[in-house]
Amino acid sequence: MKRAWQRMLSGRRLDLLDPTPVDIEIEDIAHGLAFVARWNGQTKGDWPYSVAEHSLLVEEIFALQNPKEPVRWRLAALLHDGPEYVIGDMISPVKAAVGPGYGALDDRLTAAIHIRFGLPSQIPAATKKKIKDADKVSAWLEATQIAGFTVAEANKLFGKADPQLAEHLKIHLRPPVDVRAAFTERFHALSKMLP
Repeated sequence: MKRAWQRMLSGRRLDLLDPTPVDIEIEDIAHGLAFVARWNGQTKGDWPYSVAEHSLLVEEIFALQNPKEPVRWRLAALLHDGPEYVIGDMISPVKAAVGPGYGALDDRLTAAIHIRFGLPSQIPAATKKKIKDADKVSAWLEATQIAGFTVAEANKLFGKADPQLAEHLKIHLRPPVDVRAAFTERFHALSKMLP
């Protein structure tokens, strides 16, 4: 049998094909996501735009768009790309080309992450859609601010962004160590607010 596990910096052994919640640590997620570049690294600036930074932005957008949603769904928004700490980030056309196996792997890892941090293994479809809506706004902002897309291209691919959000949310790149700390800090702040 081929090895399907990866040793994490925490010392945990995460089986990528059959992940268990006990092998998941937020520090491993924050570290991994801080070093995974979105847009295949094709962004402006001196630092890559990481999945951790993107996740922080998605959680912020989700909270602005859905101020009455429970804190647990804000935590789900922060962790929406959690599996990418071990499987990396692929642009949507590549995910589609890889096929359903990628989605199944992502789903198993997401369920384990959610269970580890007290969320249901699958979040309600309505909440998932709200997180996806925030994700699309984030993608629009990233595309127009740091990935070289015109507004017309971004509108076509991601839908038009709320002008107020687009005007007030600016992307600032920072070193992975700073993003890792910010992601971990935000996770703990949200976790402390859970009932």
